[in-house]
Amino acid sequence: MSEQKFSRPGAVDLSGLQQPAGGGASGAVSGAYSVYVDEQNFQSVLESSMSAPVVLAFLSPSRSAESVTLADTMQVLSNEFEGRFLLGRVDIDRSPQIAQAMQIPSVPLVVLVAQGRPMPLFQQSAPIDDLRAALTQVLQQLTASGFSGRHQPRSGEVDAETGEEALDPRYAPAQDALERGDVDAAVAEYQKLIDANPADSEAAAGLAMAQLLKRTQGVDLNQAREAAAARPDDVDAQTMVADLDLLGGHVDDAFNRLIDLVRRTSEGDRDKARTHLIGLFGAVGNEDPRVQRARRDLASALF
Repeated sequence: MSEQKFSRPGAVDLSGLQQPAGGGASGAVSGAYSVYVDEQNFQSVLESSMSAPVVLAFLSPSRSAESVTLADTMQVLSNEFEGRFLLGRVDIDRSPQIAQAMQIPSVPLVVLVAQGRPMPLFQQSAPIDDLRAALTQVLQQLTASGFSGRHQPRSGEVDAETGEEALDPRYAPAQDALERGDVDAAVAEYQKLIDANPADSEAAAGLAMAQLLKRTQGVDLNQAREAAAARPDDVDAQTMVADLDLLGGHVDDAFNRLIDLVRRTSEGDRDKARTHLIGLFGAVGNEDPRVQRARRDLASALF
């Protein structure tokens, strides 16, 4: 299976760059929601911004002590926000090609990436309270626009060669499969975890998302929307657009489409739409306020 390429507008394409010889971490990165970023994993870190925000802290230990201080403070905040964003620390001394690709004028610099689109946040260090308040405001704006996913916590262990924090080892095989574009293998790995522990909510959410990726592979969004517009009561056509909306971060649109479908249909079609919607709830997470709201709307549509 060929690897799925990241081609969203605003994405930075490093596919033509080569890993420099002797590249490595500038130091161990600690924290549940932070990674050390280099040319080898930069693209996958960007891709993770499709489901939840990524914050890149660019630093140069040799040229700017302030940039290191700011990155360290952002790391503290990444733990406080508990997965609302993943912090990527980018040492531009060791990874100059990333700085060139991102057109980094100077450090310190912190950039937010949401759904592949970069936006500068901070260009100088500041008291942690000020940084926390600014981040809170930005994340609230993203949530209001329907983009409020969370990253899974890292295990806290640091890879000796790359300096990158490892994912919880339970999820590593599935994550590795996703990173190499093998969605079928990811589905199988998550299913193994659920078979071993049916109460593993993170594995269940991972399985739901992997299944969504499998359903939408190779699907043209415009064609899918045209088919759904032409056949408003066709469950397959409507659920496909809902899947694509969810994958694009338009969570409420996906939920509302299927809730309206439940209202319009009956018997087998209605049950099929309801079951599909519940599967999307699992992909987003049952604690998400949008899921809780949609569950209430679904109950109203059913009764």
